[in-house]
Parts: sequence; C-alpha cells; structure tokens
Amino acid sequence: MEFKEIKAATEAMLFAHGEPVSAQRIAEVLELDSEEVTRVLYVLRDEYDAADRGIELLHLEEKWQLATKSACGKYVKTILDKRRNTPLSPAALEVLAIIAYNQPVSRSFIEQVRGVDSSSTVHKLVQKGLIEEAGRLDLPGRPIAFATTDTFLRTFGLTSLAGLPPLHSEAAESLPDSRQEGDA
Repeated sequence: MEFKEIKAATEAMLFAHGEPVSAQRIAEVLELDSEEVTRVLYVLRDEYDAADRGIELLHLEEKWQLATKSACGKYVKTILDKRRNTPLSPAALEVLAIIAYNQPVSRSFIEQVRGVDSSSTVHKLVQKGLIEEAGRLDLPGRPIAFATTDTFLRTFGLTSLAGLPPLHSEAAESLPDSRQEGDA
C-alpha cells in the first residue's frame, strides 16, 4: 500500500468513525505496523495545521480524532441548531399537547385522543428530546408511558408544567362571571 493510499484511508476512517480511535486500531484495519500509521497521523495533523482548513486532527493520549477548529465552532453549532430546531408539525404539536396535559400517557391513549396512528410522531418527539419513556403503566400489557422532558420545558420557555396555559374548560371555570343583569 502506498503512502498516499494509507493517508487517504486513515483520513476516511477518522472522518467516518467520529469518535477518538487509536493508531493501533487503524493499523489493524489497514494490516500495517502501528508505527507506520502513527507517522501518517502526524503528517495528517501537520497538514491540517498548516492549511486554512476548518478541521484539525487531535491527538488525545493514545487516540486520534478529527474535530472542528475552534475558530469555526460557532458556524457548526449554528447549522446543527438549525437542523435540530426545525419547526414542529401540527401533528407533533398536537401529540406534545396531549402528553403535556395528561402525562404519563401510553401511545394508545394518544392515538385514541387523536383518532390516528401516532407512532411516527411519538418517535420523532423522542428523537428531538421533547418527550421520553417514563416507565410502564399499570394497565394490561404494561404499555410504555411517555412524559415531557426538561428540554420540552426549556424549548417552550416554561419552568414547570404548572406554567402550561389552561385548557378551555379550565379557563372558563377560572374566569369571573362578568355578565350584567341585562345580558342574556
């Protein structure tokens, strides 16, 4: 294997792996001596340092990892936040409201209230970290219960669930009777 091939394969593995990986592990995959791979890693690190690139190769004790250069960190954070903070669909907001006001609830309860299959929406809300599994309900079949998370509270600017706006029936009960005698 030529040096250029070793360098390209090492770079590709570091990029795809994402987490720190040892030179020994890379050497095993490439079926090479770990000292040769270590030399390649130092060459890659020097190339990233010398070039105007947005990434760098970090040497973390016995492991190596590709990472964003700190000067570019704010841009990466912004693009990742945009991806994570895509607006919620009306269906997702509906499921979130059902869970927030009735938690802990099972998926079948959500589907009974909505009248449609909600498994995909529930899954997406779990992925976004807005809801989480909250144990199992003491019902036949012991269904998984879902509840909102701290991320839900932060996202909607709440300090607790008590800060949720009242439901229509609760709001009507809490309003003072302002009708005059002449109103009918």
